[in-house]
Amino acid sequence: MARTQKRGAAIAMSAAETDAFLRAQPVCRVAVTASDGHPHITPLWFVWDGTALWLNSLTRSRRWADVVKQGRLAAVVDDGGLDFLALRGVELRGPAEVVGEVPRTGEPYGELVEPERLFGEKYAGGRFRYDGRHGWLRMTPEEVVSWDFGKLRR
Repeated sequence: MARTQKRGAAIAMSAAETDAFLRAQPVCRVAVTASDGHPHITPLWFVWDGTALWLNSLTRSRRWADVVKQGRLAAVVDDGGLDFLALRGVELRGPAEVVGEVPRTGEPYGELVEPERLFGEKYAGGRFRYDGRHGWLRMTPEEVVSWDFGKLRR
């Protein structure tokens, strides 16, 4: 269960707002600790199933190696623009784990039915495509922090 946000409560999104926001946004920025100790941050497509962030990542990437080694990641999903009051976002932190075959070629795997359906609908015209180069990472957040500066207008 994710910890409740204490700071910035006045601009925090509700659970329903956070869920809708995460389902709608196309890109997250994934941060892991690289082998040299520095942060490694990359943009990535994702899906949110209501409890976990699912990342379909190249299995021969630095990101994949770092996540597998560290077992944790942080992700930021945000939008807005030049208008301060339009800024909204969610930061999620928690353990990450590999789910299914590596790389994913389409062997039946129950836990991946829903993420692959969501991913196919969101990015691929309704059908998830296997390319034999990607695998699934599931991050179940321990901490969720959100902000919607538009709430300052109220």
